[in-house]
Amino acid sequence: MKTKTKIMAALGLSATLLLGACSSGGDGDYEYLSLATGGTTGTYYALGGSLAKIITDNTDSEVTAEVSQASAANMTALDEGDAEIAFVQTDIAYYAAEGLEMFDGKAVDSISAIGSLYPETIQLVTTEGSGIKTFADLKGKKVSVGAPGSGTFINAQQLLEIHGMSIDSDIDAQNLDFGESQESLQSGSIDAAFITSGTPTGAVEALNAVEKVVIVPVEADKAEELIAKYPYYATDTVKSGTYGLTTDVPTVSVNAMLVVNKDLPEDLVYDMTKAIFENTGEMAHAKAEMIKAETALNGVNIDVHPGAQKYFDEVGVEKK
Repeated sequence: MKTKTKIMAALGLSATLLLGACSSGGDGDYEYLSLATGGTTGTYYALGGSLAKIITDNTDSEVTAEVSQASAANMTALDEGDAEIAFVQTDIAYYAAEGLEMFDGKAVDSISAIGSLYPETIQLVTTEGSGIKTFADLKGKKVSVGAPGSGTFINAQQLLEIHGMSIDSDIDAQNLDFGESQESLQSGSIDAAFITSGTPTGAVEALNAVEKVVIVPVEADKAEELIAKYPYYATDTVKSGTYGLTTDVPTVSVNAMLVVNKDLPEDLVYDMTKAIFENTGEMAHAKAEMIKAETALNGVNIDVHPGAQKYFDEVGVEKK
């Protein structure tokens, strides 16, 4: 057995580092596995608990969902052996495989895909009181763009670029996580926040409980320009009724995907993949209805683990 640092999460409490045992060593015993998710106010953490339970109930491994700094940090955690399973945005997976952006020439080659799960909507969140209605209104404003090098940070950078702006010169960038963004918008200490997460996002729902939420649209021409330059994006919509919105708001998204360390045994990953895509009805999260085997290879831009591929071959799923 090998000993590794694990993160113990509890809602409403700070993450605490926990030294735990993991038996995924050279003896082939994968009794305990870690699933790296994201912050406690994001979709990854909420959905991760359900996925961990489904995998635990349907395989010989016990899986624990862990708090993390989300996509980019999760890729590093898998590469360094601090987790075996993780959530990641499809764009971040691509950067990792190619050694681009936050990976700065150091390609991550120890990771393979299980499959795509659901759209990760890029939400530019503000409040009615801010007066911000368009990207141009962000100039000179305090805007949360996520942690430097995070998926949200890169999304913010690229969307601002398409709108003729930059993080460095056109806004007063604040590096806050989703929970901190919600609190800061509520207190008025920032004016807007980029949040890349499945909708509805807990932090934005919490903000909507006390403030009238506004989602700034990404208009069709700008979405087309963004997708032409960065093809891992897709058009998306924040639906009317979400966060109290009275109309649909156009935006863009990347996909959330599940990845594993490529050294996990084929049989185990097959069982995990089958468990996930055939037990979505047991997931206590609104995103469950979007998790389908037939779309699981859409947007996947890294190698698929042989165990996952075996399952998709059995059910006749091909990449589109």
